[in-house]
Amino acid sequence: MKNSQLPNLEDTNPNNWRGIFYVNKKDKRLIVPKKAPTFGWTLNFGNPYSYVLIVVFLGTLVAYALFS
Repeated sequence: MKNSQLPNLEDTNPNNWRGIFYVNKKDKRLIVPKKAPTFGWTLNFGNPYSYVLIVVFLGTLVAYALFS
């Protein structure tokens, strides 16, 4: 098994999860696997860039709705 395939212990630490949201300011990753990796990925809401990504995504949806 490669190093990149090993589970990160931060992902499984229950103190880093607020319900369905992953919040860890020490973890520099923007996107992390969910508690159950088969369910996909989620944003790290401890990383300030996650909020930028959400605003850009929502802005794109609004712009598309207004100008299409």
